Amino acid sequence: MTYYIARVLISAILIVVISEVAKRSSLAGAVIASLPVVSILAFLWIYVDTGDVQRIAELSQQIFWLVLASLVLFVTLPLLIRNDYSFLVALLLSIVLTSGGYLLLVWILKGRVT
Repeated sequence: MTYYIARVLISAILIVVISEVAKRSSLAGAVIASLPVVSILAFLWIYVDTGDVQRIAELSQQIFWLVLASLVLFVTLPLLIRNDYSFLVALLLSIVLTSGGYLLLVWILKGRVT
């Protein structure tokens, strides 16, 4: 149980650090947020839990392909905000479009990526 609490705390601390840094400098916050910290933590947790490096390799490859779909959010959100959509509407539409991007990419990759 202590291990799971530590994992949650480390993950939560990273989110807070990114948001606090971004309040002071959007570029510094973006640099930290763009680092694959969540992926690295997932790799570490899987390795500690299972020692299964093949599972980590598969996850890494799948993350690579799905990052392409996540780019939809980073393109549509600023476009919508700059075109006078309110933040919440722009965020919601960006999430919907990004979800569609994920569905499309998963459909395209189905059977091609293990």
